[in-house]
Amino acid sequence: MPANIEIKARISNIEVIRRKVEKLDIKETGEIFHEDTFFKTDIGRLKLRIFSQEKGELIYYLRNDSAGPKRSDYKLYKTDNPIALKEILETSLGIRGVVKKNRSLYIVGNTRIHLDKVENLGTFLELEVVLSNEQNENEGISIANEFLKKLGIDKKDLVDKAYIDLLETST
Repeated sequence: MPANIEIKARISNIEVIRRKVEKLDIKETGEIFHEDTFFKTDIGRLKLRIFSQEKGELIYYLRNDSAGPKRSDYKLYKTDNPIALKEILETSLGIRGVVKKNRSLYIVGNTRIHLDKVENLGTFLELEVVLSNEQNENEGISIANEFLKKLGIDKKDLVDKAYIDLLETST
């Protein structure tokens, strides 16, 4: 199963962080709006990420809730009919909740840097260090920590929960 090291932090000024990110050796960038529908599961998290009527990804992942870098094991399925898939999953599993966000994506090396504006939650930085077959968890954690230093993210701003969990506890 593919894995990455993830870390999330609440940020107060997204433009200050954006300027720091844009000084890095960026391979790719993009602006994305997507809606993540989370389904009820007994183990892990299952979400359908809808980009458009014709493009989506079903993502299942296992991850501990802890502040700081943490391993996430995931499986991904791309679909060209996310609306029909959502109806099937909603009928069979039930919907846990929905997260809507505008995301600025930057890829630096094997790390995806996300600057997220999450509806009803605020602004966040999310790092995903995609582990190659040759890399271990400690190497990924080291890379994530280096990015935190470069971007000036304070440990007190780290978030230990997924956006869906934060939304559930804020209501």
